[in-house]
Amino acid sequence: MQLDHVTIVTPDCEAARCFFVDIAGMTPGPRPPFGFDGHWLYLDGAPVVHLIASTARPSMRAGDPAASCIDHLALRVRTQAEWRALLDRLRIADTPFRLAEIPLVQEWQLFVQPVPGVVVEFVTSTFSPPKST
Repeated sequence: MQLDHVTIVTPDCEAARCFFVDIAGMTPGPRPPFGFDGHWLYLDGAPVVHLIASTARPSMRAGDPAASCIDHLALRVRTQAEWRALLDRLRIADTPFRLAEIPLVQEWQLFVQPVPGVVVEFVTSTFSPPKST
């Protein structure tokens, strides 16, 4: 088994799309005609992030259980060059982020909130990152 994709429902679908394309380096791609607006974003040829505008989602009916949520989406950065390019894109876009070290596994986490209610983590073990913004 492997993770196929994550769906993010947000009131600002366009800002989320811009973040995942311009900062995370994903590619917009084909999406089935579901009858509501959204975007599919690709990594390595696979549609891994599905975006849906919260206005496109049907309202919950009375008596339905409360909606659950996912705390964050994590993307692994494999190389030092990818990490540096990510940091450059964050700085150019003036996007604030927070860094955290995981000493037992010698990894670093970079957290960013592209739209309200959505947290994206970038994680790497290849080297030490610079200071956060």
